Amino acid sequence: MPDVTERFDAVIIGVGQAASALANRLGTAGMTVAVIERRAVGGTCVNVGCTPTKAMVASARVARLAARAGEYGVTIPGAPVVDMAAVNDRTRAIVGKSRAGLERWITGLPGCTLIHGHARFESARTVRVGDRLLEADRIFIDVGGRASASNIEGLGDIDWLSSSDMVTLRELPRHLVVIGGSYIGLEFAQMFRRFGSQVTVVERGARLMPREDSDVSDEIRAILEAEGIAFRLDAECIQVRPHPEGGAVITHGGKEQTVGSHILVAAGRVPNTDDLGLDKAGVRTGPHGHIEVDEQLRTNVPGIWALGDCNGRGAFTHTAYNDYEIVAANLLDGESRSVNDRIPVYALYIDPPLGRVGITEEQALAQGRTVRVGKRPMTRVGRAVEKGESQGSMRIIADGQTDEILGAAILGPGGDEAVHMVLAAMAAGMTCRQLTHVVAIHPTVSELIPTIAGELDAPRASAG
Repeated sequence: MPDVTERFDAVIIGVGQAASALANRLGTAGMTVAVIERRAVGGTCVNVGCTPTKAMVASARVARLAARAGEYGVTIPGAPVVDMAAVNDRTRAIVGKSRAGLERWITGLPGCTLIHGHARFESARTVRVGDRLLEADRIFIDVGGRASASNIEGLGDIDWLSSSDMVTLRELPRHLVVIGGSYIGLEFAQMFRRFGSQVTVVERGARLMPREDSDVSDEIRAILEAEGIAFRLDAECIQVRPHPEGGAVITHGGKEQTVGSHILVAAGRVPNTDDLGLDKAGVRTGPHGHIEVDEQLRTNVPGIWALGDCNGRGAFTHTAYNDYEIVAANLLDGESRSVNDRIPVYALYIDPPLGRVGITEEQALAQGRTVRVGKRPMTRVGRAVEKGESQGSMRIIADGQTDEILGAAILGPGGDEAVHMVLAAMAAGMTCRQLTHVVAIHPTVSELIPTIAGELDAPRASAG
């Protein structure tokens, strides 16, 4: 019996942060929308990313504060004990509530049909999900990504953990070895050290987090080393093999070895685009599997868009949501918005967190700009000192000729929140001089941002 084709105005493949909001806008506009999800609604953020990891970061922070209670004049009988099963129960409850609420909302949207299953293109206008064949003139791909474990010799011979696995652990690793010294790896490194694990980070590069200025990277390393995390940098030619007593042996640099009971591979992510049948739709992908899109998130095939992590134009929940805003505004509101309009902003959720916006000092100099930089250590930020959290620093980078704000990095208490003052100033086109006129609340971390904007050093250009 031939397939019966189900006709919709739009099909959305994958239910990440862009998809649910887009389904709402399309349905509210009177369209019929099929939303397809092969696993759990909410994508990486809700299920294995932001929501569970930040819940665990909160538990780890409480463990750390309990251990430091005496510094604040508070006596806690005995050493704090972390119950990993209870931590996991709390995390699962938060994730479950968020996911269930999102699924209820989607299924209640006007004109929306939620379909569970694996979507594959059969043409540029048809998608198969099991025995259902769906057709639409508009198709939106929001399939996200997953952990990558390439280029590590011997990985197939051991049991290793991805970031998704880490949020399900109910027992404490004796010695967690993290392969990868960037954002995901460092967040897990700190939280599990605070839970009580021995932690070693193995990083191929000469320093942590190469996207940050080198002195910011050094400050992050110092914060984590002070908590007992060990680092093995310049770890080229990483190899792994099983250990006779369990766990694995990690060899790096040809001879140095580290033995871990648990191995987290946090060495990058790849898009979930390899099993969608994109070739049948004629959709082009890049060398790393990302779907190629223009500045308005349109693929090379008219009527097909790609949003979120799978398009390679941003790797964050907030950029995925902005992808939705761009597509909806252009499609439904007659606007002409572009990914080129947004200012890069993100955070590293170690404790204290790093909030980053715009470009770094090193990036500005590499672009041939003349720069002026204002810096202040957290030891000179009253709110940080009062909280007993004076590690890190604040900085603002400005163009040395125009006074344009180019970026900022705030590593310290509330850095992920305070950086939004600089983001808002950049979005409004303010100069550093104009920023100095802002009167902020005292005592806060943010109140020092206008001060730093008025303390820029002399203009400098790259020596190269």
